[in-house]
Amino acid sequence: MTKNEEIARAIALLLPAFLLLGALGSQYLGGLYPCEMCHWQRWPHYSALLIAGATFFVPGRSLRASLVIIAGLLIGLSGLIGVAHAGVEYHWWNGFTACTTTVSMAGTTAAERLAAIMNAPMVRCDSAQWKLFGISLAGFNAIFSLGGAITIFALMRKTR
Repeated sequence: MTKNEEIARAIALLLPAFLLLGALGSQYLGGLYPCEMCHWQRWPHYSALLIAGATFFVPGRSLRASLVIIAGLLIGLSGLIGVAHAGVEYHWWNGFTACTTTVSMAGTTAAERLAAIMNAPMVRCDSAQWKLFGISLAGFNAIFSLGGAITIFALMRKTR
């Protein structure tokens, strides 16, 4: 692989890893429960991480380059979902889903499940739980993911 392809591969691996670490850290350490649209943003990053990781094990430069481009597309998809979610949070347009909550139901009775549902935090997709400089987590995901995807594509294009 060329130097540009190596840089693109590193971005395709590290960007979703760091964004997922931030999301999971804010959830489990910071107490910011994700809404349904937050989860939608995570799935392409999980996939991009696996695909970018696979580039270290597959033979052939062409296949590795194709996988890096696919990972870049997935990162860009997460960014587009982030744009949609940020637009819902800033009330630029209506949401696509109902509000959700995080409740574990494993091994519980009906009464315990009802109590868990009633006491679970309600997480609204149209209300940002956290902002920095007026930008929500969905907005930061959009910025970093779309910027990363564009960078990956530019680096891969230079090698052609």
